[in-house]
Amino acid sequence: MTRVAATGDGTLTEQVMTVIRQRIAGRALPPGAKLPSIRRMAGHMQVSPSTVVEAYERLVAEGQIAARPGSGFYVTSHAAPLALSQVGPKRDRAIDPLWVSRQSLEAGDTDLKPGCGWLPPSWLPEESLRKALRSLSRADAGALADYGSPLGLFPLRQLVSRRLAEKGVEAAPEQILLTESGTQGIDLLCRLLVEPDDTVLVDDPCYFNFQALLRAHRVRIVGVPYTRTGPDIERLAAVLAAHKPRLYITNSAIHNPTGATLSPVTAHRVLKLAEQHGLTIIEDDIFADMEHVAAPRLAAFDGLDRVIQIGSFSKTLSASVRCGYIAARPDWIDGLADLKIATSFGGGRLNAELVLGVLRDGGYRRHLETLRERLARAMADVAPRLRALGITPWIEPQAGMFLWCELPGGINAADVARIALAQGVVLAPGDVFSVSRSATSHMRFNVSQCPPKVFDVLRDAIRQAGG
Repeated sequence: MTRVAATGDGTLTEQVMTVIRQRIAGRALPPGAKLPSIRRMAGHMQVSPSTVVEAYERLVAEGQIAARPGSGFYVTSHAAPLALSQVGPKRDRAIDPLWVSRQSLEAGDTDLKPGCGWLPPSWLPEESLRKALRSLSRADAGALADYGSPLGLFPLRQLVSRRLAEKGVEAAPEQILLTESGTQGIDLLCRLLVEPDDTVLVDDPCYFNFQALLRAHRVRIVGVPYTRTGPDIERLAAVLAAHKPRLYITNSAIHNPTGATLSPVTAHRVLKLAEQHGLTIIEDDIFADMEHVAAPRLAAFDGLDRVIQIGSFSKTLSASVRCGYIAARPDWIDGLADLKIATSFGGGRLNAELVLGVLRDGGYRRHLETLRERLARAMADVAPRLRALGITPWIEPQAGMFLWCELPGGINAADVARIALAQGVVLAPGDVFSVSRSATSHMRFNVSQCPPKVFDVLRDAIRQAGG
């Protein structure tokens, strides 16, 4: 349990109740579980027994727990639905890992979204998609209306296999499972590889939805500082020895949010440590098609032994066409296929057929060449505009759409985000990416989503947040 203290967050009784509710919501206290005795709970929480008595009685009145005379207090059989925002300490919504996603997805047509993680629709291959849709409309009935196979459309898996080989990752079509998205790929892998209360490692900072998804799996999340060449190796070794994590989720090619690129030396050291500690690694390669030159891949060095690679086509083709993949050891693919059947049955064949049609068209490679040039120009335009406001990029990324920046004077990025949101601009404050909450004055910018108005709003928001 967690010690409580007199703060502005409610009385001691209310704080004890909040801790218990969070543990029930997070299934740390499942239905039917017995709560600690009043004396023991008081000792854990460092409050008086009378405070615990009052908390228990009020939770009984709410129906969260039930009293059994002569036995104690038990969680009721009807558990409240899992609320991800309640798993872990209660935090201000502006620095919650789900905040940026919710604000970006719910934004109106006139709102600006420099904090989101996707390209504007006008930057995507609309004509190639329309062409593929017209072709698909003439396909046989099976393609339009039938379930897909558990592994997914074979011709698309063949194509993904060839594309992975271009990055040095050898994966036969039988080692590839199509998914609805990269996020579904991680979800399936967590179902296969971890149990509640296992420890999972992420970069600090990392993509915020890694944290949100791991909360849903009720695991312990530990962060490792990320440097300009990959994870901090000394800290990684220490964390592996201390916490013995089952899994490590990371990016390699273009790191989100920092834009950094993994170096070959760091990659080899990571794999050596993974072998020593029995660590499995999920390598999210979702931004691969934005690279000018292929960066090192853990999956390529490892040969898909203890590294699993995932990807999708949402960032460069369409966020609306949900299709991704997992490349893994053959003995894991069979278990993943069973989980896919259990959770989504046949998968999205129509989406897979559409993606295949676009990728087979020569226009997609031309689109990628144009996209990389356009992102490079946007990066060259946005970085100086941010510097003019005193916002300093951490590095100059080799490719991609993200700039990880520090605000001037240690200004709280969450405060800036709140002020900007009131003016129709969605920003991504640094602490949503940081497990340790050590990025308070940092912010991630999507250079493809930064029209001139963004900088005017930023200037005003920084001035107001700075007092």
